[in-house]
Amino acid sequence: MRILVVEDERKLARYLQQGLGENGFMVDVAHDGIEGKHLATEGDYDLVLLDVMLPGVDGFGVLSALRKTKNTPVLMLTARDKVEDRVLGLENGADDYLVKPFAFSELLARVQALLRRGGSGNAQEITSLRLGDLELDLVRRKATRAEDRLDLTAKEFSLLALLMRRQGHILSRTQLAEQVWDMNFDSDTNVVEVAVRRLRAKLDDPYAEKLLHTVRGMGYVLERRP
Repeated sequence: MRILVVEDERKLARYLQQGLGENGFMVDVAHDGIEGKHLATEGDYDLVLLDVMLPGVDGFGVLSALRKTKNTPVLMLTARDKVEDRVLGLENGADDYLVKPFAFSELLARVQALLRRGGSGNAQEITSLRLGDLELDLVRRKATRAEDRLDLTAKEFSLLALLMRRQGHILSRTQLAEQVWDMNFDSDTNVVEVAVRRLRAKLDDPYAEKLLHTVRGMGYVLERRP
């Protein structure tokens, strides 16, 4: 599932991107209302986390533009704890409202509740992913292959979850660095290659069928091949 985070506080945006990514979501981030409105209205998202106080266009403006064409679930985030602000957001089509500061566990529970509710018409909570004899339990953060438990680190699990969510699609080193490590890609670092090598040693080396493939000059893809 894809989530759009529209938040101008960059530290909070990175925190949300990393936390949601580690729970199996694909996350895009916009740091102002103009970009947020464009992504929300033109993109295909299962849920939008939308700050109220944004440069360019405020959250209510983004929400109003979105509701003209889409019914994507929207969870509004704000430091303003006034009843009239919450009412305004809900009256303009927000599905839920969360006041800062908040615990990530509460935000995640709200996100999962909105996805279960299926406000976008096709969204539902995903708790596991499967490819052949490989299975990921996103709730217990457990990976198994051929019923053997894979001993993965937190980052290895997040990396595998991202690849599984996009199975069949080539992901570049830049995409992996941004989504899993929350970092701007530096061509001088080999953090992605090292992590992929370690993941492959646990995921593929003991088994006849190889799932994690390197596409020279492009990146990595998780898929079954004849």
